[in-house]
Amino acid sequence: MGTGFYIILNIKTATGFEKYGKFFIGEDATIANAIFKTLHGSEEPNERNLLQIDLMEIRHDLPVNVKLLSCTLDEMTDNFRIITKEIFKRFNLQI
Repeated sequence: MGTGFYIILNIKTATGFEKYGKFFIGEDATIANAIFKTLHGSEEPNERNLLQIDLMEIRHDLPVNVKLLSCTLDEMTDNFRIITKEIFKRFNLQI
């Protein structure tokens, strides 16, 4: 099986974090890490931030968490723009 990279969006609920969004960002680890590195947020979990972004790799059909960011609503808004722009470039502007 192949490898794939995803950005997973999570929101904190009374029972813990729940996934509410998922973006496929390709199969290239270098590109996936470069995109994730541009996102806003804190690498340290913050109890006050109710939003979280995970970089997830699928290896042999098994999910592996690679990195995590804890975000404010404003940071998540900026991150949506970044992710959308990068996905557009990745899938529409390939040469």
